[in-house]
Amino acid sequence: MPELSKARQLREDRAKICILAQGVLDNAALNTEERNRQFDAHMVDADRLKAEIERHERIERLIEETRGTGAPPAGQPAGGAADAAATAEQADKDYRAAYRSYLKFGLYARPDFKIRGVSQGDRTILESRGRQQIQLTREEWERELRAVGGGAGITGGAMSQQGAYPGATSGFFVPVGFVDEIEQAMKYYGPMLDGGPGMPRIMPTDTGQPLPFPISNDTNVIGEQVDEQATVSQGVINMGNIVFGAFKFSTRLIQVSIELLQDSAFNIEDWLKDRFGERMGRILNTKATTGVGTTTFNGIVTAATVGPTFVGAGGNDGVSGVNTIGSDDFVSLEHALDIVYRRGAKYMMHDQTVAAIKKIKDKYGRPLWQPGIGVGQPDTINGYGYMANNDMDQLQTAPSSPGAVRKTVLFGQLPKYMIRRVKEMSILRLEERFAEFGQVAFLGFLAV
Repeated sequence: MPELSKARQLREDRAKICILAQGVLDNAALNTEERNRQFDAHMVDADRLKAEIERHERIERLIEETRGTGAPPAGQPAGGAADAAATAEQADKDYRAAYRSYLKFGLYARPDFKIRGVSQGDRTILESRGRQQIQLTREEWERELRAVGGGAGITGGAMSQQGAYPGATSGFFVPVGFVDEIEQAMKYYGPMLDGGPGMPRIMPTDTGQPLPFPISNDTNVIGEQVDEQATVSQGVINMGNIVFGAFKFSTRLIQVSIELLQDSAFNIEDWLKDRFGERMGRILNTKATTGVGTTTFNGIVTAATVGPTFVGAGGNDGVSGVNTIGSDDFVSLEHALDIVYRRGAKYMMHDQTVAAIKKIKDKYGRPLWQPGIGVGQPDTINGYGYMANNDMDQLQTAPSSPGAVRKTVLFGQLPKYMIRRVKEMSILRLEERFAEFGQVAFLGFLAV
């Protein structure tokens, strides 16, 4: 398999560059400025090769997935479930085409605003799908309101105002393929939304109603030895639940001139997908990382309460001082976690913190950061994988007195942190608000 061979060769080349970089750090003949310059140059090359390696390995995985789909040959007759699936697929394609027309031309013709509207057939498709989803949302929210005894939806509006979900009155829910592409764009802007193996778990739900998630803690209960015909003791399991709420986020207004919007060469769907993905990705990654947990997410850093706090500037002596970070700090952080949870655990930190750690060695001169050499093998810090998240605190550039408390490095099983995602997303097309400027505005809403 040529792609696999290429990835292996690139990994070997990257390993050689990393050895050169470590040699620069060990070269006492260089002054600090020259040592850092050469080291950073080598790491730029290593990062470039890493990105190329990931592309080749991604292609190889896609090829393997395609081979394993078992899809029937083109033109083969189908029946039963296959017919139903084909019908549903065609319906989604029709809806997506109608949705694209809606984004470009509006729902109804408005000659005074140079808006021509969609065809009658596209309007029927949009309104039919919208009625189905709105009715489903209302029924589910009515059940929820009876259960919790409340009268407000996730947006804070009353049910009589159809405020249970954005878009229920003046917009349309995005097609499945469109929202999937927006989610992919959001993942690019933050690891918290990646949802891949070893990453925080994404829990999709169809509605935004309060969702109790059961938890239990039986770690303090042990078995017992009993005599013959003796009674056994009770071991009560501590049960509880975490209630997942849903919070409403918007993309803010995105304004486009009518002339550009209706230009046949302008791909409004891809352009909106990128804009919505960037804006939603940034805010959601920030909230999922450092959210305070009262009026928004309980961020992963906020929820992490066990272990030492890393502060200060980097040092290479391995000493765990007030304003330094060394190998001792990583050992203390790892062993603050129960051994069961250290299996498959990862580090998470700001990219600048990763850069600082690449220069840190333990007391015996061994670098903490090691490049992954084997195919599919990640780079590691102290033997564990890591993920860069630029919404985390950075290390201080200089010591301070007293030391500033910063949570700069997180360690644990990232899939234990769960992010709820409400499935639907809606987009509003505002035709009159900026009409005097010859513009149409778009606004996206998402509940998470």
